[in-house]
Amino acid sequence: MPKSSPCAFPWSSLWLASLATLVVQSVLSSSYSSSSTYQRSAADGKRPGFMERTLVLLDVNTRSPIRVLNDNFLSLQLDPSIIKDGWLDFLSSKRLVTLARGLSPAFLRFGGKRTDFLQFNNQKNLAKFRGPGPDYYLKNYEDDIVRSDIALDKQKGCKLANHPDIMLELQREKAATTQLILLKEQLSNIYSNITITARSLDKLYNFADCAGLHLILGLNALHRNPDNSWNTSSTLSLLKYGAGKKYNISWELGNEPNAYRSMVGRAVNSTQLAQDHTKLRTLLQSVRYYHRAHLYGPNAGRPRKNAILLLDGFMKNAGSVVDAVTWQHYYMDGRVNKVEDFLKTRLLDTLTEQINKVTKVVNTHSPGKKVWLGGLGPAWAGGINNLSDTYAAGFLWVNALGMAAVQGIDVVLRHSFFDYGYTHLVDQNFNPLPDYWFSLVYKRLVGPRVLAVRVAGLQRKPQPGRVIRDKLQIYAHCTSYYNHNYVRGSITIYIINLHRSRKKIKLAGTLRNNIVHQYLLQPYGTDGLRAKYVQLNGEKLLMVDNETFPELKPKTLRAGRTIAMPPMTIGFYVIKNINAYACRR
Repeated sequence: MPKSSPCAFPWSSLWLASLATLVVQSVLSSSYSSSSTYQRSAADGKRPGFMERTLVLLDVNTRSPIRVLNDNFLSLQLDPSIIKDGWLDFLSSKRLVTLARGLSPAFLRFGGKRTDFLQFNNQKNLAKFRGPGPDYYLKNYEDDIVRSDIALDKQKGCKLANHPDIMLELQREKAATTQLILLKEQLSNIYSNITITARSLDKLYNFADCAGLHLILGLNALHRNPDNSWNTSSTLSLLKYGAGKKYNISWELGNEPNAYRSMVGRAVNSTQLAQDHTKLRTLLQSVRYYHRAHLYGPNAGRPRKNAILLLDGFMKNAGSVVDAVTWQHYYMDGRVNKVEDFLKTRLLDTLTEQINKVTKVVNTHSPGKKVWLGGLGPAWAGGINNLSDTYAAGFLWVNALGMAAVQGIDVVLRHSFFDYGYTHLVDQNFNPLPDYWFSLVYKRLVGPRVLAVRVAGLQRKPQPGRVIRDKLQIYAHCTSYYNHNYVRGSITIYIINLHRSRKKIKLAGTLRNNIVHQYLLQPYGTDGLRAKYVQLNGEKLLMVDNETFPELKPKTLRAGRTIAMPPMTIGFYVIKNINAYACRR
């Protein structure tokens, strides 16, 4: 669990005294109770050990937040491959828009590995652009898409559609074939261009606008002149079209520029990258509608040596040009095939190490500049089916949100909301996967004010040469102000129990005399950690219909009751009516 700076805990000796009292009481009670769970029975003839003492004492500093994050902290990403495999045509689906709206307010980043192969074409006649289908059924499918577009054009404001099952079935077949092509490109490092038409941009913006998301559009940084300078012709055409439509868009340039040499055999150094972003800023200022638009970058890859060197040079030459510094992190290789990989605490710790590397570079050149995780997922290479899209991956996701928040990352963009690979939140049947439900509960309960956590407990002493890692991850925030079920001043604590045994948490100090609402998320069904369904306090989570979420019912725990966390589960706990000073403003 992340360790907090001592300066973040200006607590009085009164708290320490009460904590010490609780520790003593817990030890005494376990000594005198023959049925205590904190002590091994004397019948086995062994002295009680540290492993059997499971009580953890928890308090939170309610005086002031240690971080205040962006209201859009948990945000989303869509990969440009959604154009190539045809799923962009279905973003108008009422169900998809509803699911995206459930995670608003948020940013929607349209970017990924194929950002640097996008070409804008101001083409409106979709039927001519698409060309005829290869067979009768696909031709009918293409005609259905055109008819659907015409019907959408007649709608005022937010454009929504209910697509027939036959259209969705044909689209899944088409997408499956296209995904093989995309995978072949990725393995061979030979990529084809993707055309984003005016119609495509209309559909993308309609989706973001209907869902209450702010669109961040990635631009092709590999469209270059013979002297290796960035070619702005396609971008200028795109900006003029967006301005004419009054599309409120933020911008970024390129994706993982440190990987260009391995992708296309052409390197872009930090000096050139800085010049390109400066040129884009000038271009935005020249288009009146976008003269105050936000620009984010440079979207560096995982901060290894080359990426850090590139980021350092970029910040030195163009740190003031971008509104936030962006980088990406993926936990593991997409070829992993063991659910246990998602339970390794040393894997969770890698994010802290990467954040420290990036923030050190940023603060050297631009102290106080906002840092975003511009792309985050449980695995790269698209993940793996029945693993990175299951309950087990939620440990990485929820813990990443907690770690990033504690360390001051202003926004985390999840790769991806829909379509690409097996790290998405919503599957191709438009059903939410476990990470979606974790995200929804997080959005409903967790606000942007981060609070310092203080934990005391009876833990096993480390043996010589062995590192004891904490498998109980605990984070605390002010409860979201958007949730009108809780008054300002409430606190949300979320806990990840990676132990294979139940753990008990006793709320101490200012938390102990308050009613608690429990939102305990566990896998549903017989698949265990590989489950693709989630239950909340014992109730399976399913959409009621295309426009209605299930009711997220809390379980009320009386004041003073010990929180019992089942093994390998994630729980959110709202401390009601605590009137925390840090959360009242």
